[in-house]
Amino acid sequence: MTMQNGRHGFTIVEYIPHIVTHTLHSPMKLATLKDGTRDGQLIVVSRDLQTAAVADAIVATLQRALDDWTFYAPQLRDLYDAVNQGRARNTFAFDANDCMAPLPRAFQWADASSYVNHVELVRRARGAEMPPEFWTDPLMYQGGSDDFIGPRDDIVCASEEFGIDFEAEVAVMTGDVPMGVKPEHALRSVRLVTLVNDVSLRNLIPAELAKGFGFFQSKPATAFAPVAVTPDELGEHWREGRVHRPMIVHWNGKKVGQPDAGVDMVFHFGQLIAHAAKTRNLRAGTIVGSGTVSNKDAKRGYCCIAEKRCLEMIESGAPQTGFMKYGDTVKIDMFDEAGKSIFGSIEQAVAPLAQ
Repeated sequence: MTMQNGRHGFTIVEYIPHIVTHTLHSPMKLATLKDGTRDGQLIVVSRDLQTAAVADAIVATLQRALDDWTFYAPQLRDLYDAVNQGRARNTFAFDANDCMAPLPRAFQWADASSYVNHVELVRRARGAEMPPEFWTDPLMYQGGSDDFIGPRDDIVCASEEFGIDFEAEVAVMTGDVPMGVKPEHALRSVRLVTLVNDVSLRNLIPAELAKGFGFFQSKPATAFAPVAVTPDELGEHWREGRVHRPMIVHWNGKKVGQPDAGVDMVFHFGQLIAHAAKTRNLRAGTIVGSGTVSNKDAKRGYCCIAEKRCLEMIESGAPQTGFMKYGDTVKIDMFDEAGKSIFGSIEQAVAPLAQ
């Protein structure tokens, strides 16, 4: 390892990734403010999502914080405590409309399908058998991570005929993860948790998958909740590598889903991270998604329209529910036991591509 003088007395030129082997207790909530740049300005947000403080005296961006988490996290936690206790200077009212995605662009976005019930429904609706290995080996694709969108940004689409669908998911952001990591060790790399709307263009998917080379055009920009929180902030709701709270989804103002994200998640986040790291290192700032939250209990509703259509096909032989149209809205949120939003909501409208 070659080293030169730098902020800590040296700069690592050849870097070997590692994971923290002890628990770093840092309950806090972080967001990224729009400031006219690509990566925005990191802010610390109060537990009740009412006030915030700019973190530039500590670190300017979330990616930089993730790059050196053990150094920056304790300082950010102290600022978080000060904000919650009313001791922080220059606080301001937090407004999700002013937020970018917490990590506006990431080195990697890997999305899984860990709620196998969702996969089983899709395959059953089209009369396909469920391969037994789907219960033991996660499905995962690598999505576009260069242009994430914020919690209030429109879902822009060139045509309604593409089959516009929302997908409510949980996602984690990691520190550095070494190749070949074991699932139980991979969980230690989780730095932050947030919510995702991983939009799908359902009518483009079949032709793309038929080529045998995965998604690309079918997966437009992914939207994120305004706030990312540490696992410690979730307390007892974060256990066994899962978030144990209902995912609340409204479509055009009507509640359509409230499945529990901790139920029926076959592969926990440690397993998903280990799957992604089987043959490669994962760099700090990698985001891993859970896939569409889905419960076997259909009474809990749905987190994507495709699942509703699959149930209709199974029951009556044909789907009855259409996909999203221009002007449609979707709201995705998750609440604590006191009814307070944990991450802030994703609230988006579908809009046509400007000509």
